[in-house]
Amino acid sequence: MAGDTLTLLNTADAPAHDALVEKKSEFIGDACHVDSLDEALAFVASVRELHPKARHVAYAAVCGGADGRLSERMSDDGEPSGTAGKPILDVLRQSGLTDTVIAVTRYFGGILLGSGGLVRAYSSAASLAVKAGRLARMETCRRFALTVAYPQLGTLQQLVASARGECTDESYTEKVSLTAVIPADEAARFEARVTEAFNAAVVPEPLGAVHRPVPLG
Repeated sequence: MAGDTLTLLNTADAPAHDALVEKKSEFIGDACHVDSLDEALAFVASVRELHPKARHVAYAAVCGGADGRLSERMSDDGEPSGTAGKPILDVLRQSGLTDTVIAVTRYFGGILLGSGGLVRAYSSAASLAVKAGRLARMETCRRFALTVAYPQLGTLQQLVASARGECTDESYTEKVSLTAVIPADEAARFEARVTEAFNAAVVPEPLGAVHRPVPLG
């Protein structure tokens, strides 16, 4: 994935939200960050539950793995083919967004919009939702498994922080095991500093690549 790939910081619990009315039909856009297409489908299902009387809930989602390959999914949800899911997907593509889902809910107002009108309405509602969101840059990181004694933990946390990383999956037993998520451009330096700080008694175990959202600005 390119270094300038974007996502949204908005979560499924507090999605980016906006709406418009076109010839008495209301189009409601909701967008959020997801880590998988399964999460995207779960979000769409939650939107349906919020709008049981809506005629359609069309959506599109784009997710990217650490290998750089993008996965896409969309649905017109009963609208004429290509008039709902595709315009929403085009908004995601044109915005450079990944790990993002947009759902557009339509309450039918009794007036047919035609294919062109539907495309414009779904595209506009999706765009409004994105504009209402908080953008983040997707940063490529490397994950490392580490185990240290309790007196060593403070030093390790400082090394992670100085590499602009974060500690996750912490487990406190006889020793402390955790996963360090380190920006790719800091990874080699981080490994060398850990080896030096602990005289090679602690060696980071590589776990592969991952992407994380970093707020813009």
